[in-house]
Amino acid sequence: MSQANFSLKGKNVLITGGSRGIGLAIAMGFAEAGAKNIAICSRKEPALLEAKEKIEGVTKEKANEGKVIIIPAHLGKVEDIDNLFDKVKSEMGTVDVLVNNVGMNIFTPTVTDAEESLWDKIIDTNLKSVFLVSQRGAKMMKDSGGGKIINISTVAARKATPGLGIYGVAKAGVEMLTKVMAQELALFNIQVNAIALAMIKTKFSEPLWSNPDILTQVAASNPMGRIGEPNEVVGAAIFLASEASSFVTGSVILLDGGTTA
Repeated sequence: MSQANFSLKGKNVLITGGSRGIGLAIAMGFAEAGAKNIAICSRKEPALLEAKEKIEGVTKEKANEGKVIIIPAHLGKVEDIDNLFDKVKSEMGTVDVLVNNVGMNIFTPTVTDAEESLWDKIIDTNLKSVFLVSQRGAKMMKDSGGGKIINISTVAARKATPGLGIYGVAKAGVEMLTKVMAQELALFNIQVNAIALAMIKTKFSEPLWSNPDILTQVAASNPMGRIGEPNEVVGAAIFLASEASSFVTGSVILLDGGTTA
């Protein structure tokens, strides 16, 4: 297998939650791998503008011919999702690679004590949005002859974690959605996979790693004795986005430093 199998040259990419952390790291990694047009969305435009500047720095360095497209969107709102794909279609024509990275991990009480409204908020953000975005992305991919969908999951989807109960349930749903969509879309040359992460040092997880006691406890439970960095997710994402993974679908790559081992 040559290095060309890992190239994303000429690909149109959409990354949700692409303005910071893991999403931004993946966007910059995809630019490094030659992706043509890169669309990122998140709720706050100022963060998107900052991210765009960083990604464009990579695309200019690599002399990529495409552009970086920013789209403010709240993926808990169907109208925002529709607007997102209207913009993607007008700016890029189609999407070849979709990364579902948007999520929220609010600390919650026990599932049995949680308010219904909290349950709905976390499930809608982490699971329903992936369903709606993937549904629209898959339609574009069918029309253009194929594509790749990558869902970002967590080890909390397979190991009950105090304070992250509803989040874990939602992400477990994402992993099953990954398998179901992989089966349904295989004949359309669309591969659907997921990456399940242990704690990664981002703004998203800062309430956890910024607490010295929690950080020590988490690091002690990991065979590598530390938490991950956003750039350590990029390699797996490029593999799943490229032709290198052409016979991989319905899989979940564990990127957890050995935590679940």
